[in-house]
Amino acid sequence: MQGFGRAPHQAPLTIPRSRRRASRQAADFEIYCDPPEMSSENVAAVSEFIKGAPPGELDNVIADIKALTLEEPSLLQSVKPAFETYNEEQLTAIKLPSGSQNALITPYNSLGGGRYFDIESSSSYEFDHSTQRASGVQSYSLESQHSDLIKSLHKSLSTHVTEHYPSATYAVFPTDSDSTIAIILVANKYSPSNFWNGRWRNTYLYKPSGSLTGTIKVDVHYYEDGNVRMSTNKNLSLPISSGASASDIVRQIAQAEKSYQEELNRGFASLSEGAFKGLRRQLPVTRQKVG
Repeated sequence: MQGFGRAPHQAPLTIPRSRRRASRQAADFEIYCDPPEMSSENVAAVSEFIKGAPPGELDNVIADIKALTLEEPSLLQSVKPAFETYNEEQLTAIKLPSGSQNALITPYNSLGGGRYFDIESSSSYEFDHSTQRASGVQSYSLESQHSDLIKSLHKSLSTHVTEHYPSATYAVFPTDSDSTIAIILVANKYSPSNFWNGRWRNTYLYKPSGSLTGTIKVDVHYYEDGNVRMSTNKNLSLPISSGASASDIVRQIAQAEKSYQEELNRGFASLSEGAFKGLRRQLPVTRQKVG
């Protein structure tokens, strides 16, 4: 991640009259720095930095924010809601202290008060959004009229991920007062040594009455000698019948993801031969490179 900059000027020194002391022989001043007031503009700006952090680069963004806000060391404590928004929107994958499997942070498995639940491990846990660490694991039992379908979807998703993703984290949760089932899948690929990171996020909402909608979001950041970022958002409405089986639902999801992957590939080919090609310096008529 490219740095945002370095620390600005230091806070001005103030000498309140009540703190001044003087004598006939010499003046003895006690000088100290008043703590700067935290402006709402600063809180809003830092919150946007956090919520806009590229995949796998939140720690880099936090380090840059700390370097830029030496005058306001407690500023990060004031933007905790931004960390929560980031983790839930980015479908942050974490390791639970009680096991080796991944769990997800999403709006659909939040219990409130910083606690989340995980169906696969039958547990709930506290989550610190600023450090991205889980703790306080407790047992948790799923209570849903769709529990059998949720378990079947989890099994079908496992097969789907194995066949189509090098690595991904997935989960299924009841939501909307148990009237809807949220199907979540996120795949991360980080390559900081090659100056790029990427994330593929899928969220699907299935209503047993016969509705399947979703979004696919792809976010890739390339930052060698500059910054290039691609962020896409594909909204989906997939055909499905009421009372569909888990395999039927995942089959529709797989077809939608394949179609969008092919659409992205065509878009990349078009950019390479069109807009990007126009940005490259063309060789002269002699076909020899200049300078």
